[in-house]
Amino acid sequence: MAQSQAKGQLVIIGGAEDKEGECTILREFVRRAGGTKARVVIMTAATELPREVGENYIRIFERLGAEDVRIIDTETREDASSSTALEAIEKATGVFFTGGDQARITSILKDTEIDAKIHERFQAGIVVGGTSAGAAVMPDVMIVEGDSETNPRMEIVDLGPGMAFLPGVVIDQHFSQRGRLGRLIAALAQQPAVLGFGIDENTAIVVSDDQFEVVGEGSVTVVDDSNVTHTNVNEILKDEALAVCGAKLHILPHGYKFNLKTRKPILDNVSSASTELQNNGSNDNQTVEVSTEQQLLEQLAT
Repeated sequence: MAQSQAKGQLVIIGGAEDKEGECTILREFVRRAGGTKARVVIMTAATELPREVGENYIRIFERLGAEDVRIIDTETREDASSSTALEAIEKATGVFFTGGDQARITSILKDTEIDAKIHERFQAGIVVGGTSAGAAVMPDVMIVEGDSETNPRMEIVDLGPGMAFLPGVVIDQHFSQRGRLGRLIAALAQQPAVLGFGIDENTAIVVSDDQFEVVGEGSVTVVDDSNVTHTNVNEILKDEALAVCGAKLHILPHGYKFNLKTRKPILDNVSSASTELQNNGSNDNQTVEVSTEQQLLEQLAT
């Protein structure tokens, strides 16, 4: 069952977040990290341009009013035991992972002193954020790489160990922009009863306790395969088309919330008409869900 076990909060961004305008998502990260008292550490392990990327985020976070912002650049695993870096994380109220290559983050940081320190501080209540590759590493099992704009097949996605801030889920980013529903479903087929989150660009999920809220201009696609009625995953070869029947699909825009424990959207603040459609349990409602999923899969297959 996917749920948050920690006291801290997560800001998981689908990439390409606004950095020049209102900066809605990054503003939310700074606010939750302490606002004008925020002390932010920027982790640049994912990128091959740590100085340029890190200094850009310094400029943004300082403009938004954070009290202290600094970069931790780890090019090797040896760098991940730096006393200066560990001290900075100990004092931080927010840790932010930049985009780049998620495999670089895990190969350099996983199971190091910095990894342990960030988890320790997360348990103590700090905010951990990440964009693009920095979002992909949030689960315990992450998408390392895969093909976009294709139908689900086992060969199109490779999985590996993530940083385990949000276990029990699989996260994909740049989701609708790059047509990644197929690879998210293929990833879920390798991780039964796990929730899949497809996060659009300039969109984030803010995870607190056992729920998340969507922030930003796009949507979050939630795929729940915990009660599938049929799959051919044990009968096909890697390059053959995957069948999945009975999976649930939710599309959640800005302001919508999702309960990680019950695996259901939280509809307290939506219109009464939408609530009635969600809760009536009618065959019409089931048809809408199945039709939507079929349409999306057909689009990917064309």
